[in-house]
Amino acid sequence: MSMPLESVPFSELLRQPTETAERLARTRALRLRRRDAADLVLMSADRAEAEGEVVDLTARLLASLVRQDPGLVREALPTVLPWVRFLPPEDAKQMAGEFIATAEAAAAVGNTAALSQLLTEWRHTAEIHADPDLHRILATPSADDFGPVPRPVSE
Repeated sequence: MSMPLESVPFSELLRQPTETAERLARTRALRLRRRDAADLVLMSADRAEAEGEVVDLTARLLASLVRQDPGLVREALPTVLPWVRFLPPEDAKQMAGEFIATAEAAAAVGNTAALSQLLTEWRHTAEIHADPDLHRILATPSADDFGPVPRPVSE
């Protein structure tokens, strides 16, 4: 349910706070573009609470359905996330289980970051399986020790 957000410069909120906030009556949320940092999203508290309730209900409903029929999510995932088709069957089964458990936990704490991270990781795994050359390279055991890895330099 990803709707495009109306986008405005962050400076508009600073210069015209009332007018900018009033735009929320006509749109789901405003994307505040910033030059030197990540963009922000501004939405009404009522809207944020309502969306949180929907996410929580959806996760709990999905978990309940899966408990009744564990294969349901495995069958539906390739339709919703076509890249799942590149995963071997056992990986797809594992991904479905992790997805349900993580969705339920994320809804319980009100933070979907872990679910987003899980989907990113599994999508990258599917990308590796989709490329036979890359899969071969990464699946071949390495006999060499390439030595210590230097500690990253912090900025």
